[in-house]
Amino acid sequence: MSVTRKRFGQHFLHDRHAIERIVAAIAPTRTDRLVEIGPGRGAITAALLRQAGELDAIEIDRDLAAGLHEHYAGEAGFRLHVADALEFDFASLAARRGGRLRIVGNLPYNISTPLLFHLLDQRTAIDDLHVMLQKEVVDRIVAAPGSKDYGRLTVMLAPYAETTRLLELGPGAFSPPPSVRSAVIRLRMLPEPAFTVPPAYARLVAAAFSQRRKTLRNALRTLIDAAAIERCAIDPGCRAETLAPADFARLAACCIAERNPQTALDSNTS
Repeated sequence: MSVTRKRFGQHFLHDRHAIERIVAAIAPTRTDRLVEIGPGRGAITAALLRQAGELDAIEIDRDLAAGLHEHYAGEAGFRLHVADALEFDFASLAARRGGRLRIVGNLPYNISTPLLFHLLDQRTAIDDLHVMLQKEVVDRIVAAPGSKDYGRLTVMLAPYAETTRLLELGPGAFSPPPSVRSAVIRLRMLPEPAFTVPPAYARLVAAAFSQRRKTLRNALRTLIDAAAIERCAIDPGCRAETLAPADFARLAACCIAERNPQTALDSNTS
């Protein structure tokens, strides 16, 4: 049995009931182009491969990869990529597989947010994600405006994905048990963004949530002035967590319009 490596944030799922529920929620079919990120010891790998017939697995831990290679050596539909998912080219894999991917993974908690943004950058190659995350990250993804969990992650995902919390798991479902609860979420990529996303959207959202207690007037002062915020029919005295995602898009569009052409060009290329 491989040794757990803390630097990879490894917590291996072993609860059979939880595994069955996760696979049932994914509901793989023979037409799916399944990709499993971080299969680890293969807790759900066999079930995914059996139902889909083909599976690409991405594993960074070479010891675990060696075990997977040995176990599935006779399976023609199993393809193992010993690679870092943070650097993996999912768009190229989708092109080789002939269509959009369905991605499954127990994402390491220490890289879950950067990995979600990496996948978001390649969203045109992805149909949906079924991923296990720290519960507090899932809470942030599905949060509504005005709630304490609502923030940058919520707003950045909102234009591109429909999110559904599926189930929660306690520490005992894993070995070794983590110190936090976990949750499985489905992110279904929208065929078109829910609203137009201006080039300054990401920068403005990051600035708005950089200090949650600041008003928009203060948090966004280097990007857009109070008068311009008012022209977007938004109170410059309110805080970021009270705005809907589409409100940030309006502010970002106004941000570009208010700035001089060279600054706008810089925003487009950043």
